[in-house]
Amino acid sequence: MKTQFDSTDRASARPPRCQTVAGRLLRLPTLFWLLFMVACCAASSAQTQFYSVTGIDLASYANGALIRSELIEGAPDGATAYRVLYKSEGLQGEPIAVSGVVIVPAGPAPANGRRIIAWAHPTTGIVPKCAPSLARVLFRSIQGLQEMLRLGYVVTATDYPGLGTPGPHPYLVGVSEGRAVLDSVRVARLMPGAGGGRAFAVWGHSQGGQAALYTGILAHTYAPELKLVGVAAAAPATELGTLLTDDMDTSGGKNITAMTLWSWSRVYGAPISNVVTPEAMPAVDRLANKCIERFFDVFERRGPSKDLQQSFLQEENFTDLEPWRSLLARNTPKTLPPSIPVFLAQGMKDTLVPPSVTENYMQELCKAGTAVQWYPVPNAGHLFVARDSARATIDWIGGRFAGLPAPSSCAAQPNQ
Repeated sequence: MKTQFDSTDRASARPPRCQTVAGRLLRLPTLFWLLFMVACCAASSAQTQFYSVTGIDLASYANGALIRSELIEGAPDGATAYRVLYKSEGLQGEPIAVSGVVIVPAGPAPANGRRIIAWAHPTTGIVPKCAPSLARVLFRSIQGLQEMLRLGYVVTATDYPGLGTPGPHPYLVGVSEGRAVLDSVRVARLMPGAGGGRAFAVWGHSQGGQAALYTGILAHTYAPELKLVGVAAAAPATELGTLLTDDMDTSGGKNITAMTLWSWSRVYGAPISNVVTPEAMPAVDRLANKCIERFFDVFERRGPSKDLQQSFLQEENFTDLEPWRSLLARNTPKTLPPSIPVFLAQGMKDTLVPPSVTENYMQELCKAGTAVQWYPVPNAGHLFVARDSARATIDWIGGRFAGLPAPSSCAAQPNQ
């Protein structure tokens, strides 16, 4: 099996500057316009040869083995950052390549290796160009990165399958996300300066919250050699049927539903034409090909989103139709093994993932015997809850690495 560190492939993956839409924004306040220019020019671009696996025998690599890597400039605090391509496992057990980033703190690793935090990113898009590892805002998008590096943690951040590497991306497909996270930890522990440590925690936001939970569900069977000390999730996507149904009155909700239907029609072969009106399909296709990296990217999505207000679903209760009903249930995370403590952060003004949905999932975890730390963020909506809970999350993870008893809010929850 190939597992060695490959430093020979240094193909450049620096994305070109994006085209702005400044002409549409001249009437906005100057500061807002300038912020948009910065964010837009930081957006990701198309794939490069780094992400290609043409001519590579993926079956000869172990899960989590490094295929190739290259240095990324600009890592904070003297750390070394690598863009990585590694072997993982597809939904049918087939060998696939997944891309991501590993960031190693400066200085020598301790004798037993560094501890690892796996960051699972929120929705950035569903086509290859939307990979976080291609984004100029990469380091700023990993919440709490500088603090994690200061504490000596290796940080690994998977793109998930089909982002960076050839698509389609299995959007909100929990097993796909969880395997990609676990294999990113496998490759991270063997990067130069990591020291081969086995202890890790996972932390994710929104789609990444779902990924973090599935990482906890899969860890013992998929990567038994690793030691998962805790799962942290900010506004995780849990009850998918409820979330998609409740969000349909909002533009953001329609966007998420459109991306889910588009992805699953390709990943699972589910018949999207039985759900989406013919008039709406061009708008769905346009949305599927646009990335979401910063708040300002909503401007690029306004046109197709507006089209969905006119016509979208043939059947409003599509979540009750097969195969969609079964697929939604399959990708709704169940409870974790009780031995894995969980940290749940939730913005109490979140309209995309309502607090009640996350609270219900917490109650299920509590009933299963899991120690759950509930961390409500009173004035946060969906977008900034990971940022606003980063310090508390990292402190909680530090306690798990230290072997301290996991705090639990379960006793304070109703119906227990």
